[in-house]
Amino acid sequence: MSAAIVCAIVWVYFRWFHVNPTTVGFSLLLAVLLISAAWGLRYAIFTSALATIAYNYFFLPPLFKFTIADPKNWISLVAFLATSVIASQLSEQARRSTLHAEQRRTEVERLYAFSQQLWLSENVFELLNMIPKHLVDAFQIRGAALFLEGKQEIYFFDEPSRSQFPIDELKTISIRGEPVLNRDQGVCYMPLRMGVRSVGALGLAGCNLSRESLEAVGSLVAISIERAHTVDKLARSEAARESDRLRSVLLDSVTHEFRTPLTAMKASAETLLSDAVLDKPQQRDLLQVINEECDRLNRLIGEAAEVAQLDANQLQFQFENHQIKDAIDKAIQASQHALRGHPLDVTVPPNLPQVRMDLDRIAEVITHLLDNAGKYSPPGTPIHVAVEKKDSELVTSVADHGAGIDQLEQEMIFEKFYRGRSQRMIIQGTGMGLPIARAIIQLHRGEMGVTSQLGRGSVFYFSLPLA
Repeated sequence: MSAAIVCAIVWVYFRWFHVNPTTVGFSLLLAVLLISAAWGLRYAIFTSALATIAYNYFFLPPLFKFTIADPKNWISLVAFLATSVIASQLSEQARRSTLHAEQRRTEVERLYAFSQQLWLSENVFELLNMIPKHLVDAFQIRGAALFLEGKQEIYFFDEPSRSQFPIDELKTISIRGEPVLNRDQGVCYMPLRMGVRSVGALGLAGCNLSRESLEAVGSLVAISIERAHTVDKLARSEAARESDRLRSVLLDSVTHEFRTPLTAMKASAETLLSDAVLDKPQQRDLLQVINEECDRLNRLIGEAAEVAQLDANQLQFQFENHQIKDAIDKAIQASQHALRGHPLDVTVPPNLPQVRMDLDRIAEVITHLLDNAGKYSPPGTPIHVAVEKKDSELVTSVADHGAGIDQLEQEMIFEKFYRGRSQRMIIQGTGMGLPIARAIIQLHRGEMGVTSQLGRGSVFYFSLPLA
C-alpha cells in the first residue's frame, strides 16, 4: 500500500504536473509522515527508501538513471532521506505515546467501573462470588479466579476457569506475594495485599493489563474484601446489641404490664376464696374482672409473640379477597371493652371493591387502632371509622377526639415500645400495638400513617391495594 502511494505521487507529478524537484520532495516527505502516523515506523522506513529511489530516478538529473550529476543534488537527496527517517521516528513515538495514553485512559475507566461494582455489595459471601464476574465484565478478559487465604477457598468465574488456574499456583502466589505475568499465554497472577499482609491471590486469563493496573486491581479487591468483612462484623455486633436492647425493653415493658392484670386477678380470686359474704352481682363483677384481665394478659402475650415473629420474619399470612367491612366488623366485635362509653360512627360506602388481605391480620390492625382511640379519648367522645377509595387503593381511617400527638412524636409512635411522653404514665400499654399494625400493613404492600393536631384529636389511616 505504501509503495502504491509513492507510485501514485510520482506518476501524478511526472505525468501531469511538471513542478520543481523541491515540491516533489515535500510531497513525498508528507506521504512518509502520514504513513508513519497511520501504520508505524516499519512502513515509514520502507516508504522513505522507496521515495528516495524514485526521487533520484525520476526528478534529479540525469533522469532515468541512479546517478546524480550535480553534487548539490546529493545534499538534497541525503537531506530528504534523513528528514524522512527522523520524521518517521518522531511520528512513531508520538503515535506510540498516543496509543499508550489511550490504553491507560481505558484502564483507568475500567478500574473505576470495577471499583464501583465492588462497593455495591456489603455481604462478604455475595462479594466473593461476584468478584471474578466483575473482573471479566470490567476488563473483558476470558476468565478469572480468586483465592482467599483466610478461608482457603477458591472462587471461579466459570467451569473453564477451573482448568486455567491451578490451585497450587494460586496458593503459591498468595504465599510469595509476588506477581507472575505470563504475557505469552495471556495469564496473570496477582497477590492481594493489605500492607505487608497477603490475603489471597487473583488469576486472570486473557490479560493485557499493565503491571500498574494489575497492582491497582489487587489492592481494590483486597480492600473491598476487608471492608465487607468489617461491615459484616459491625452489622452482626449492632444486631446483637439491638437484640439485647429490644429484649431488655420488651422484658421490662411486658413485666410491668403483666403485673397489673395478674394483681387484679389475684385480688379477685382471693376475695372469692375468702370468707367474705358476697352477693351474686358482686361475685359476677369479680369474675368479670378475672375474665377481662385474662383477655388482656392473653393479648399482651400475643403481642410479644408477634413482635418476635416480625423480627424473625416468621409471621404467616393467608391472603384472600375480602371486603374491608368484614375486617371492620370483626375488629369492632373484638374491641367492645375498649369502645365502652364511646359512640361509634362507621362510614363504609356500598359496592367497594375487594382487597387481597389476611382478614384476621387486618382485623387485628383495626382493633389496635380502635383500642388506642378508646384509651386516649375522653369518655363520651365519639370514634369515627371511615373507608374511601383513592385511585388503586382503599384507605381506612380511625379518628378520635383525644389530646392529639405532637408533631415530633407522630413518626416515633410507630417505633417498638415507644409511648407518648404525656400519656405513658397515665394510660397503660406496651408500645407494641402500632409497630405491629404498621408491619402488618407494610407486608400487605400498603402504607400507614397518622394526622394529628394537639387538643383536637388524631386520625390513624392505612391503605391497601385493590385486588
